[in-house]
Amino acid sequence: MQQTLENIGGTVLANACGPCIGQWNRPEVKRGDKNAIVTSYNRNFPARNDANPDTMNFITSPEIAVAMGISGSLAFNPLTDSLVGSDGKEFKLDAPGAAPEVPPTGFDPGLSMYAAPPDDGSNVEVVVDPTSNRLQVLDPWEAWNGEDFQDIPVLVKAQGKCTTDHVSPAGQWLRFRGHLDNLSDNMFLGAVNAFTEDIGTGQNQLSGEQVQPIPQIAREYKAQGLRWVAIGDHNYGEGSSREHAAMSPRMLGAAAIITRSFARLAETNLKKQGVLPFTFEDTDDYDRIKVDDRISIVGLDRLTPGQPVQCVLKHADGTEDTVNLRHSLNQPQIEWFKAGGAMNYMKLQEGG
Repeated sequence: MQQTLENIGGTVLANACGPCIGQWNRPEVKRGDKNAIVTSYNRNFPARNDANPDTMNFITSPEIAVAMGISGSLAFNPLTDSLVGSDGKEFKLDAPGAAPEVPPTGFDPGLSMYAAPPDDGSNVEVVVDPTSNRLQVLDPWEAWNGEDFQDIPVLVKAQGKCTTDHVSPAGQWLRFRGHLDNLSDNMFLGAVNAFTEDIGTGQNQLSGEQVQPIPQIAREYKAQGLRWVAIGDHNYGEGSSREHAAMSPRMLGAAAIITRSFARLAETNLKKQGVLPFTFEDTDDYDRIKVDDRISIVGLDRLTPGQPVQCVLKHADGTEDTVNLRHSLNQPQIEWFKAGGAMNYMKLQEGG
């Protein structure tokens, strides 16, 4: 089978993430070149297959993907169209026959590489080269200081679809998956700015700069001790349950993400990192958020499951709006927030 695939120009990849996370190396297609592909990978977000946002990718079955690959044309219909062989004669592809759902002898489980941790890990030291740009030892997040978030800036107001790929793009960034600080330079680079419809840029409220990469703005806020809030549209965080789409905002100073609605796993991931995930009680309140607003989230000392939280929007013209925010935090998740994240809370429960 492998030789057959190679004979028709195929490249056999390892059984791993590969093009699904943007690692398809296509040197013949330059970034920015508009092109179209068919794929049987279950992802068709922009830049997902080959890190090129101008690759239009259409999901189909493996059989159709192979047939179109052989023909070299998206207009090819394997049910009706003919191809020309090396002998100059026309022929049609045979329809695929039935295949077993699983190998007759089952799947090879491979070798287990799991090494159990010691019962007492207190003396275990993880040694990482401090000059590495690929690996980084993380310190625990800081615990909540018990105060409301007052007059914090809006980092970005994302318009439309804002998936985990928009929040934490893959592709070229994957080499930094072990170095969160470096990886966080990709944060929100795929998000569409609702105020300008530009992608990956926003307005810096401190410097007044109108067009600046979003992660750079976040770093400047963090350097000044400012937490910030990001605003999302419907179904924020759709896609794979990528922890980095929650960890990078936490790394760069997010206090809360406020949306019209969340994808479930994205909402849970934010809770685990101690970032408050809120939804507008009235989804039209999304439209009240202005580019230069300062936001206060008040009454956090009374944060209670099922009870809304008040949010005060202070506009640059001196006017204010007060909106209600909903949340799905249960009591243990509220304790995660107070401790600075789920792992901090678990450590406290163990007496650490």
